[in-house]
Amino acid sequence: MSDAPSYGFDTLQIHAGARPDPATGARQTPIYQTTAYVFRDADHAAALFNLQEVGYIYSRLTNPTVAVLQERIATLEGGVGAVCCSSGHAAQIMALFPLMAPGRNVVVSTRLYGGTVTQMSQTIKRFGWSAKFVDFDDLGALEAAIDEDTRAVFCESVANPGGYITDLDAVSAVADKAGLPLIVDNTSATPYLCRPIEHGATLVVHSTTKYLTGNGTVTGGCIVDSGKFDWAASGKFPSLSEPEPAYHGLKFAETFGPLAFTFHGIAVGLRDLGMTMNPQGAHYTLMGIETLSLRMERHVANAVKVAKWLEQDERVDFVTYAGLESSPYYERVSRICPKGAGGLFTFALKGGYEACVKFVNALDIFSHVANLGDTRSLVIHSASTTHRQLTAEQQEAAGAGPNMVRISIGIEDADDLIADLDQALAKASA
Repeated sequence: MSDAPSYGFDTLQIHAGARPDPATGARQTPIYQTTAYVFRDADHAAALFNLQEVGYIYSRLTNPTVAVLQERIATLEGGVGAVCCSSGHAAQIMALFPLMAPGRNVVVSTRLYGGTVTQMSQTIKRFGWSAKFVDFDDLGALEAAIDEDTRAVFCESVANPGGYITDLDAVSAVADKAGLPLIVDNTSATPYLCRPIEHGATLVVHSTTKYLTGNGTVTGGCIVDSGKFDWAASGKFPSLSEPEPAYHGLKFAETFGPLAFTFHGIAVGLRDLGMTMNPQGAHYTLMGIETLSLRMERHVANAVKVAKWLEQDERVDFVTYAGLESSPYYERVSRICPKGAGGLFTFALKGGYEACVKFVNALDIFSHVANLGDTRSLVIHSASTTHRQLTAEQQEAAGAGPNMVRISIGIEDADDLIADLDQALAKASA
């Protein structure tokens, strides 16, 4: 699209990155189901491998279908480029990969998806990296946790599972003061509800599996590059600022400027880690994004109605939805997520763990799955599933205590959802 920034979100979610196929005129983005691409000649091949020319080499690195998705997500997030990969967890590792080294650490929020807590607290140790967990509402503690070995700050815009909203403006100010990139997982909000780059984020990661695809068909991940961070300023990010031996001493920051991280993510990250998104998966996600704004509006409207009903129910102890006026994070909604607080939240049952199990088993419309962001309404008891590997203290800090149920509100009829919740609560409290 020409002059893309002049278009509105609803237009960009359909058109950004896509053009009629030059060979056939096909209007929808084709699935380029191929592993490799024919070079024009030997000089063309050499230029591609030397990063002197942009093009397609091998589908572990680049693919035309995936490229459309990368441009579309980057455009919607307000970034300069993006790298798509195989899953949200792959996106998180790929975001850290150029920044970290043995002995380095990342400061992360205590309010994270359980799998991310495990990834940060356990898995990254295998690379010689470490993570410091901090309550990001305590800005003093966040600032104190940063030391000479810190290379990034990481949080979720709308935290899974509780729907907690991070004060991105305040957190980015701390990261900026320390000269560090802020990485924001925007999976639960999507760029329709929140654009973290506008609040100071350096990189935005997504599990495209969730709301962006929206139909529970494929896994995927994405890292969006804001293009605003000076990787050469501090000397702390040599992978981006110093000569790269594999490319004859090329310096990514010097050569590619604002797109340094994006090119490194493809030319080194995907080349060596191989966390590739397949073109058919990219196609499904492109189809999903075409209706993103319509779905998110319905997710939010339904979530508000359901959360208000739950808050008034005597069988429920409390509801964490930030879109409720009773929420301590209600004020942040208008600043961070001006179009709504999303469709994900938790609530506590007065009967505790046993009541939660009975409740989940009694639901009819809600599907009991380890996923979120689907058109269907979904439910899970986090303490016994997604957050099961965590300690009791970690579960509580993440908002996934034994008395908590997480629901991802879909786009069904809200009254039907309430009726389903009502009958399951009756069975859980009987």
